Amino acid sequence: MPVVVVSHDHMADRLEDVKPTRMDLLRIRKRKVLAENGHELLSEKKDALINEFFQVVDKRRSLRKEVNTLLKDSYRSLIEAQMVMGKEEIKSISDGAVQMEGIKTDKGAVMGVTVPSFKIDIPEDKFYGYAETSVKLDEAVENFRRSLEKALELAEVEGKLSRLADEIEKAKRRVNALEYIYIPKLEATITYIERQIEEREREDFFRRKKIKAIMERREG
Repeated sequence: MPVVVVSHDHMADRLEDVKPTRMDLLRIRKRKVLAENGHELLSEKKDALINEFFQVVDKRRSLRKEVNTLLKDSYRSLIEAQMVMGKEEIKSISDGAVQMEGIKTDKGAVMGVTVPSFKIDIPEDKFYGYAETSVKLDEAVENFRRSLEKALELAEVEGKLSRLADEIEKAKRRVNALEYIYIPKLEATITYIERQIEEREREDFFRRKKIKAIMERREG
């Protein structure tokens, strides 16, 4: 529904450089309709962004729990592997791990909002043999790999929240500017023009009436 704002001359400033003519009245009325339509669309966008924001908040909460659980399992498996194989053996094996490349950044979009995207190539192949290692080491490596994947997903979610919060704030400012400043100013201008036109028409009516009376007296 279009916003309805009750306004009078003393409640809102008028637009400047507006002539009290019917042409300008029609022009300002059209601007008011456009402003109300814009207000409605922006309000809908703001509400949709807020709804998306809270959905992403729920996803962040879920991901944080998942990452924490994976890290706990990873360290527990690593400690158990160290108990079976010894710290030095674990360190020697870790020295042979493949160096991962840096994180690749990209851009995505959520409801027209640009959001960050992260990716890293995690080697799938084992960098050690199975014969003399503990299954706990396998568990630790797999859990740490999954932890890293989920941590990157969590970073993306955090970035989305930041961008969505910025867009929500912008939409709120625009909605408020239309609702409390621009539309009331248009309404005040319309009221001013209407009153000026009514006043002129009233003066013209009395002027014509007076002229008619004078002419009738002369003819009489």
